[in-house]
Parts: sequence; C-alpha cells; structure tokens
Amino acid sequence: MRHTRAKGEPRFPDGPKADPAGSHFERRIRSFQPRRSRVTAGQADALQRLWPLKGLDIDGQRTVDLGELFGNARPVVLEIGFGMGEATAEMAAADPGTNILAVDVHTPGQGNLLGLAERNELSNIRVGNGDAIILLREMLVPGSLAGLRVYFPDPWPKKRHHKRRLIQPEFLTLAATRLAPGALVHCATDWEPYAEQMLDVLTAHPDFENTVPGGGFAPRPEHRSRTRFEGQGLDKGHVVNDLLFRRVQHRDPRQEQHPTG
Repeated sequence: MRHTRAKGEPRFPDGPKADPAGSHFERRIRSFQPRRSRVTAGQADALQRLWPLKGLDIDGQRTVDLGELFGNARPVVLEIGFGMGEATAEMAAADPGTNILAVDVHTPGQGNLLGLAERNELSNIRVGNGDAIILLREMLVPGSLAGLRVYFPDPWPKKRHHKRRLIQPEFLTLAATRLAPGALVHCATDWEPYAEQMLDVLTAHPDFENTVPGGGFAPRPEHRSRTRFEGQGLDKGHVVNDLLFRRVQHRDPRQEQHPTG
C-alpha cells in the first residue's frame, strides 16, 4: 500500500532536509533555483539509506571537520552544482586520492550520486544539500579546500538576472579565504558571454592567477569528465570554455628583507 505523507511530514525522514539553513541567515540574491522533478525509487532508496552516512545538510550552524566527514586527511575539492552526478562519480573514480564534497539542491541528483558512489564503491564522495555560500562562509575553516569546481552553472542569460550569476568578485573573495594557497579553481560553461565574464572577474581578482601562460581560456583537462549539460550544449552547437586559475599566496611584507643604506 502506498504511503501518503501527512502535512509537514518530511519527504525523506533520514534524508536531506527541504531547507536546511531555514531562516537563520539573511535573505540575499541566490545564484540557484531549486528544481522540482520526480525522484525515482532507486534515488529515494539511496537518499533514505545513504544520507546519514554520506550526506551533509548545509545548515550553517556548525563547523565541518572535513577529515572527520571523509574519514581521512586527503585533500578536499568542493564541487558546486553537479546535476545528476555522473561526471562527479567518474572523476572520483579516476582520482581516489582526492575527496570530493559535491553540493547541489536537486534532490534526484543527490540520490543519483549517492547511488553511483555506492555501486562503484567510491569512498571519496560526500554530498552536500543547500547553499554553497553558507557552507563556505559559515561551515568551512580558512585554507581547508584544495580546489573548487564550478561546471556549467546557471548562466542567467537575461541582463537583469546577471547579478544572480555565481562567479562574481564577492564570491571569489569568499572562496579565496577557504582555498589553500596553490588550490585550483576550475570553471566551465557553454554560455560564451558568461565565460567572458568569468575570465574578466577571475583575471582581475588579486587572489587568483591564470594557469594559462599569457591568459585566456584553458584547454579542457583530461580529468574533467563531460557532463550531461555539456553534451546538451555541444549538441546545440555551443562552445565550451574552461578556466583554470590558481589561488595565490600573498607575500607578507613584514617578512621581506629590505636593504639597508
């Protein structure tokens, strides 16, 4: 007999919360919008069984110990927005020495990635549910991330919506505080005007330097698996651009040796 949820009953009692941060934080312009779509039986099963083990609700109420979260001290890369998770799982399988904290608000995708991790015995994936800004600002300690991946974020193509784009100077300033020196920021998009904006703001930001000699876009690295969104964009004739920037370590002027005269 099919269970009918009572009003207010959580969709997945042991799974991700519908709004983990609630009203604890100020309202702001968000770079994402929750997408409602059907959760399959397999995804629902993965959410119910695996979320207590490999899920993280981004509530902003505590500091996350990444070593404790993953059970080891391997470097952690934050991936913001992973769709259905196929590319994330492929990259995790190809690089077992790197932990991936993959954050999204899409419930079917969360369940799908958890299922992929289980079937492929991937111990280096944890799935975050909620707003990555709150995760970065409230829950991660400075210098704790070895990398940041933002693949095919919502391009918000209408001019009046450009303020919703994730890659902005303020976001990069926040991200820089959580990235260790030398950490890589890897962005990719098939929306060329957004790619140009990404290149402009990353190039202008003092905390990052382009890994491409002479500047510009980077060739797609072999380690970046093709995502579902990328395939759809290529089918439409879109051009995909990758950007690879490194978190720079600023020299402390107090430690510099000045010649005496």
